[in-house]
Amino acid sequence: MSWVLLRGLMREQRHWGSFVAALQQAYPDQRILTLDFAGNGVLSAQSSATSVTQMVEQLRTQLSTQCGQQPSGKIRLMAISLGAMVAVAWAERYPHEIQDLTLINTSLAPHSPFYQRLRPRNYAVLVYTMLCGSVQQREQLILRLTSQRFNGTAAKEEAAEIVAHWVSLAQAHPVRRRNVLRQLYAAMHYRAPDQAPAVALRILAGAQDALVNPQCSITLAQRWNAELRLHPEAGHDLPLDDADWVIRQTLDVIAKPRSPSA
Repeated sequence: MSWVLLRGLMREQRHWGSFVAALQQAYPDQRILTLDFAGNGVLSAQSSATSVTQMVEQLRTQLSTQCGQQPSGKIRLMAISLGAMVAVAWAERYPHEIQDLTLINTSLAPHSPFYQRLRPRNYAVLVYTMLCGSVQQREQLILRLTSQRFNGTAAKEEAAEIVAHWVSLAQAHPVRRRNVLRQLYAAMHYRAPDQAPAVALRILAGAQDALVNPQCSITLAQRWNAELRLHPEAGHDLPLDDADWVIRQTLDVIAKPRSPSA
C-alpha cells in the first residue's frame, strides 16, 4: 500500500516538511510518496497544466515513473487545497486506483460560491504581493494566511524559520508567474461532480482557516454524505498547524465506499 501526498497552488512536495516522516512513522509498512505538479518543485521548469484533469494524467505518469511501474495495490490519496481538487478528479476518473481519499481544506465549484472559496478580504493583498512583492514578502503572506499556530508573537522565531526555509525552496525551484496563472486557471475552471467519487472519503478542515472559508468543507461533507473532521484551532495548512491531529484522523477506520447511486 502506498500513500500519495499532493500539495496546493505554488507549493511543492518539500512543503510537507516533517509531516512525511511523521506519517511514515505511523504507517511503517506503507510507502509514502510525494509528487509535484508540473511547474512546481523539481518540475518548476515545466509548464503547468491548465486543467485539473490534465494534472491528474501528469501525476499518474509521474507516479508510474517514480515507482518504476504502476504501484502495487490501490493508493491512499491525501491532498490539500488545489491538490484536493486533483485528488477528487483522480478518484472520479479512476476509482479502481484509489483506496481512500483524505481531503484537507479544499473548496470545490459548484458546491461553494467564489467568496467562500477564497475569502474576499484577501483579494487585494494576494494580487499585489504575487505581482509586486518579493519572495520574502510572498512567503510571509502565505504563512500568515495558511497558519494559525505560527501567527502571533509567541511563535515569532519559529515563523521566521519557516519563512526562511520556504524562501530557500522558492529560490531553488522558482515558480514562474506564468505557471501561477495556469494553475489558478485550472482551479477556477474545475467543476467537481455532483456525487462523491465511489471511494472511501474523509474531509478534514481547520475552523480558523483565514484563506478558504471552512464552510466549503462543511457544505461538501453534507452534500456528499461524507465524514467531516473539523479542527477547532487550525488554519488552512492543517499538516503544518497540527500534524499529529491529521495523522490521528487517518488512523481511524475510514468509512466504507458507497456506490455511485448512493
